Amino acid sequence: MTDISQSRSKLLGEKPIPELLFKFSMPAIVGMVINALYNIVDRIFLGAGVNQLAIGGVFLTFPIQMIILGFGMIIGIGGNSLASIRFGQGKKEESEKILGNAFTLCVSISLILTLIFGLNLNRLLIMFGASDTILPYARDYGQIVIYGTIFNITGFALNNFIRGEGNPSIAMKTMMIGAVTNIILDYIFIFKLNFGTKGAALATVIGQLFSAIWVLTYFLGKKSMLKLKKSTLNLSTKIIKEIFSLGITPFSMQVASSIVNIALNNLLQSYGGDVATSSMSVIYSIFTLGFLPVVGLTQGLQPILGFNYGAKKMKRVQTALKLAMISAVVYTSICWLIAMIFPEVLIKIFVSRPDDFAIIKDIAIPGLRIYALCLPIIGYSIVAGNHFLALGQPKIGFILTMSRQMIFLLPVLILLPKIFGLTGIWMSFPVSDFLATLLTTYFLLKSGILTKDQKDLEMV
Repeated sequence: MTDISQSRSKLLGEKPIPELLFKFSMPAIVGMVINALYNIVDRIFLGAGVNQLAIGGVFLTFPIQMIILGFGMIIGIGGNSLASIRFGQGKKEESEKILGNAFTLCVSISLILTLIFGLNLNRLLIMFGASDTILPYARDYGQIVIYGTIFNITGFALNNFIRGEGNPSIAMKTMMIGAVTNIILDYIFIFKLNFGTKGAALATVIGQLFSAIWVLTYFLGKKSMLKLKKSTLNLSTKIIKEIFSLGITPFSMQVASSIVNIALNNLLQSYGGDVATSSMSVIYSIFTLGFLPVVGLTQGLQPILGFNYGAKKMKRVQTALKLAMISAVVYTSICWLIAMIFPEVLIKIFVSRPDDFAIIKDIAIPGLRIYALCLPIIGYSIVAGNHFLALGQPKIGFILTMSRQMIFLLPVLILLPKIFGLTGIWMSFPVSDFLATLLTTYFLLKSGILTKDQKDLEMV
C-alpha cells in the first residue's frame, strides 16, 4: 500500500466512529444541502422575479431531472460502493479501473439522454401534465437543463469517488462551487438581465459545468489516490455489471420517483389546477431541505460501512449504523416541528409576492402540514434502507425502494384522491412512508446486522 492508502485505511478502520461519522457526514450533508440549492434557489428567484407559475413549470421538469440524476447515482453510488469495498480489501488498481469505467459511462449515457430528451421535450411535458398556461415556463427551463446533462452526471458521479477516497471536504467544495455559481448567476440572469425561466436554467447548467471541471481536475491531479488514466477508460463488462448491481437501488428510486411524479402532476392538474402544481413545487422544495441532509448522512456513512465490512470489523459497522439512525431521527423530528408550527414562513420563502401568496396559501399550507406527518420516521427509514447498499447487498435495497415508490405510494396516490380529493394527494405521502418504514424494519431485523457477529451474519 502507498502512504496515502495506509493513512486512509487507518482512518476508516481505527478512528472512533462518532468522530469519523462527523468527519465524513458533515461535509456530505452540507454538500447535499448546497446541491439542493440548484433547484431550490431557482424557485426562490423565480417566485420573486417572475411568478408562481414559473415555480410550477420547474416542477414539471422533475421527471426528466430525476432520470438524469438517477444515472448519476447508478454510476457514482454504485461505483463508489464497489471501489470502497475493493479499497478495504487492498485492491487499489481495481478501484482505479472502476473509476475509469465510471467516467466513460458518464459521457456515453449523458449523450444518449441529451438526444432522447432534447428531441421529445414538448411531448414529454404534455404527458407530465403541463397545461397550456404552464407549458411555456416548463419548456424554457427544460430545454436548457437537458443540454447540461453531461456536466450534471459527471460532476455528481465522480464526486462520490472523491468522498469514497476519504476526502469529504473536497467533495463538499465540488457542490459549493456549482451552487454558489448558480446563486450568483440566478440573480444576474433573472433580476438584471430579465432572462426569466431560461435564466434560471442557464445558471444551473453553468454551475454544473464548473463542478464537473473541478472533479476532473482532482482526478487528473496529484491529490487523488485514484487517477483517471486513459488505460482505465475502456469499458469492462464485469465492472459495468457490478456498478449497475450496486447502483440499481438509488437508480430505481429515481425512476420510480419519476413515474410517481408524472402521475402526481396529472392528479394535481385534475384536482387543483396550476395552483396545486405550484403548491406541490413549494412543498417539495421545503422537504428537499428536510430529507437531503439525511441522504448526505448516508453518503458519509457509506465508505465507513463499506470499508469496515470489507475489513470484517463488524462492531464498527454496527456502531456507525446505530449512530446514523439516531442522528437522522433527531434531525427529521426537528424539521417536522418547524413545518407544523411555521408553514406560512416556509412557504413565503418561495412565494414572496403578496398577490401570488394570496393565491397559493389556502392550498399550500394544509398540504404542507399533511405531507409532513410522518417526517420523523423518514430519517430512520432512509438510513436503515441504504445501509444494504453500502454493504454490497443491493437486492434488499431494491425491494425497499420499489416498495415505497411503486407498491405503496403509487396505488395510494391513485386511490385516496378519489375519496378525499386534493387532500387525498397530500395524505398519500405519509401513508406510504409509514408502510415503507414497517417493511424496512422487518428486513433490518431479519438481517441481524445490528446484533450478529461477522461470522454469523447472513448475506441476504
